[in-house]
Amino acid sequence: MAKTTVQLIDLDFQGHATAMAVYAVPHADGVALVESGPGSTIPALERGLAALGYGLKDVSHVLLTHIHLDHGGAAGFLASQGAQVFVHPNGAPHLLNPEKLIASATRIYGDKMHSLWGDFLPVPPDRLTILQDGDRIALGGGLEALALDTPGHAEHHLSYFVDGYCFTGDVGGIRISAYPYLRLPFVPPELHLEKWHASINKLQALDVRHVAPTHFGIFDDPAWHFEAIHRVLDDVEAWLVEVMPADPPIEDLRSKFVDWMEEQGRAMGLPEDVRQAYALANPLGMSADGLQRYWRKFRS
Repeated sequence: MAKTTVQLIDLDFQGHATAMAVYAVPHADGVALVESGPGSTIPALERGLAALGYGLKDVSHVLLTHIHLDHGGAAGFLASQGAQVFVHPNGAPHLLNPEKLIASATRIYGDKMHSLWGDFLPVPPDRLTILQDGDRIALGGGLEALALDTPGHAEHHLSYFVDGYCFTGDVGGIRISAYPYLRLPFVPPELHLEKWHASINKLQALDVRHVAPTHFGIFDDPAWHFEAIHRVLDDVEAWLVEVMPADPPIEDLRSKFVDWMEEQGRAMGLPEDVRQAYALANPLGMSADGLQRYWRKFRS
């Protein structure tokens, strides 16, 4: 079997490069996608596929890491074009009937909901496959994807391993450009630091040669990448131990967390466009909400 060549498609989210990706995995019978991106980026996805010589109807599989809007919002549309969508058991009900998910997101994003995320169409039942930990998906021509249950960022999170490539969704953090720096998206409601460590331990046990987080890029230093995630988890736990006993109001916690992250970015010398890409991929205030919920539920 020939060596797999994974292609990154930049979804140009909100007109900004390097914030959000879909990964195209060519195979003998078409092309598989890891993630669908949101409905608002379908035109960019179609252009990216065309540049690789594919149309929407050539997409055979859509492997979702999880159903947050930036990762799975266009899954229903791609299913309508003929793709089979693969998802964690806990995410499946929201793809079949996304009304509750849309209502919840609308409370957060308000009148920006459609411009940010576009349409979120349901996936027909016959176009949806539910995956368990360790399931293998035949892609075509002998190529397989291994699904791995990797909670921490969300309970309904999967990572995928394909011929040395590890597609880590959001459990693999957010790493933009060539800087040796990453952030983790600590969003509510299912953040769990200890489970996140365990998920990274699981990925470290694989023969990973390339790590591909959805935000953003393919990196050839998986050992550094995974250890950096452990370090960030340890750092944020230490920060919580210092900050949370005072039980600051959420507005103060958001301000403290944003200041801490921005100081890290300045210390790394991140240029303005890279800092903006991090902000698009990972709104920092939302992470403060997730950290507060985690602390109160599991640690206080």
